[in-house]
Formats: sequence, structure tokens, C-alpha cells
Amino acid sequence: MSGLRVPVVEVRLDRRSWRDHLAGLTAAGLRDDPPWIPPVWFYDRYGSELFERITRLAEYYPTRCERSILAAHAGRIAEVTGAETLVELGSGTSEKTTLLLDALAERGTLRQVVPFDVSEEVLRAAADELAARYPDALVHAVAGDYHEHLDRLPATGSCLLAFLGSTIGNLTPTERSGFLDAVTGVLGHEDWFLLGTDLVKDPERLVAAYDDPGGVTAEFNLNALRVLQRELGADLEPADWQHRAVYDESEERIEMHLVATGATHIRIGHLGVDRTLRAGAWIRTEISTKFRTDALHAELEAAGLGVVGSWTDEAGDFLLTLAQPRGTSAS
Repeated sequence: MSGLRVPVVEVRLDRRSWRDHLAGLTAAGLRDDPPWIPPVWFYDRYGSELFERITRLAEYYPTRCERSILAAHAGRIAEVTGAETLVELGSGTSEKTTLLLDALAERGTLRQVVPFDVSEEVLRAAADELAARYPDALVHAVAGDYHEHLDRLPATGSCLLAFLGSTIGNLTPTERSGFLDAVTGVLGHEDWFLLGTDLVKDPERLVAAYDDPGGVTAEFNLNALRVLQRELGADLEPADWQHRAVYDESEERIEMHLVATGATHIRIGHLGVDRTLRAGAWIRTEISTKFRTDALHAELEAAGLGVVGSWTDEAGDFLLTLAQPRGTSAS
């Protein structure tokens, strides 16, 4: 066995430009009706810790379900793809991905691991752990935004591009279509796309997953306001807001809201945001679309991705789909 290979961390994200982009997006959202903010503000260090707690809650099933699918089928995915590079978008700590990496390493094809995330700090820690776990593979982490930096993915041989956790559900239909088109555009004929999606189910279960009785999700949602205060100098009072999760049946999606408990004011002077909201008004902080298998596969096909295989957990709560650019031998 070879010695430990030093991981590479490539930073493509220009921090100043990224910050300006998020600030402009937030200002536009707060002027909208109803107002909204991008969910990126959840994820400071404390918010990330809260989300890790959420994934372990009894009510929050998606993480457990997806992991169970990977545990059952990672070997089959490794066999079908024979991937030499695994790229994970929004990788975070890459915890679940180790199931795929273990299967590819056992099969003897794994040559490179590419965790891809906006957080350089998280990536550096994950890259060190991955390098220690897979000493025969090159770990090439990329700090970037998958909306902008997919065009130069570092890949050796055939690539398996994974987008897990149903993160795609945070995109609007238009954003989703553009993202899938971009994925098709960067995949070669020997490459693969693995997508995790949460499925439509009883609305009561869905709401419970985003509004736990212990209040962890509420704290996670309210933390976004504290991050806005710190990062953008927002003049607001977090105590004036409370968490709400609702299911929009027409859009088949969960929405997380921050609801004003009384008349309240938001001001971010340097961004030109100055708005008073009445009691009961709300800011949308996140959408999480739930999918139907046939409709999702139709979206993939429309983007030029042929579905090769799909798997659910035993209860049929969550879906993992493997696709390849249409016209290849497998699709």
C-alpha cells in the first residue's frame, strides 16, 4: 500500500464576489412579496451543528433513508459504473459518501475523490479524513458554487457525480431545469449522475420532519436572522420572529417561514433594504420540493439523462436514481 497522499484543496470561489452575490440576492429577496432569503444563511458553524442534530431526530427521516439505500445498493452502483472518480456536490463532511467510496475501493476502480462545497473550512477537514481513509486515491477538494463551477471538474477516467440529500429540492423548477442541463453538459459518455430525492408522502409526516417538537429546527431557522445581523449588519430583532413549516400541496413542497409575531422592522442600510412587516407576515427561508418517481425521471430525460437504475428504502420514502447521458450503451 502506498503512503498517505497529501490532499489538494482548490479554491475557485472568490470570497468577495460570493459575498456580494449573496448580499444582492438577499436584498432582492427581502424586497419581494412575500419576502424571502437564500438558505445559505442557515449554515454558519452553529447552524451546521444544528443541522447535524436535525438529521439525527426521529422525525427527520431523509438522512436515515438515503443512508439505508446506499448501504443496500452501493455495491451494485459501483459494479454498474466502475467509476474511477467520485465527485460529490455539496459534500459537507462526506459521511454518507463513504459507503460509495468503500464500494468503489473494494471493486478496485477508485482513483480520485472530489468533495465539492462552498465551505473551504469544512472541505479541508473532510479532505484530510478522506485522504487517511483512502490512501491510494487522490483527494482533490474544490471550494466552489455548483451553479458556476461545474465546467472544470477534476476527474480521472469515468466519473460518478453525486448530488445527495435531496438538496435538489431546494431549487425552484426553473433552477432545477437549469442545473440538470448543466450536469448533462459536463458529463462525458462514460460518466454517471447519482441523485437523491425525497418523495411525496403524508403531509403530516413532512411537516413533522421540518418542525420537530424539541424545537431544533426552529432554532436552525431563527439562526439565519442572527447570521444576517452578523454578516450583513441587518437591523432586526430575532425575538420578533417564530418558526413555521407548511406543506404547499399545489407545489408539493415544504416551505420554511419566519413569521412576525408583531409589527417589526428590517433594515440593511448599505443594501437599500428598509421594510416594516405587519404581525403574521412571513419571510420564506427555504423550499424543499418532494418528488414523484415518474415525474422526476421525466425531468432527467428532458435534460438528456437516461435513467439506468433507481432504488428506494423499504418504506418507499426516499429515492436514489442513477442516470447517464442519453445515447450511451447503458442508457
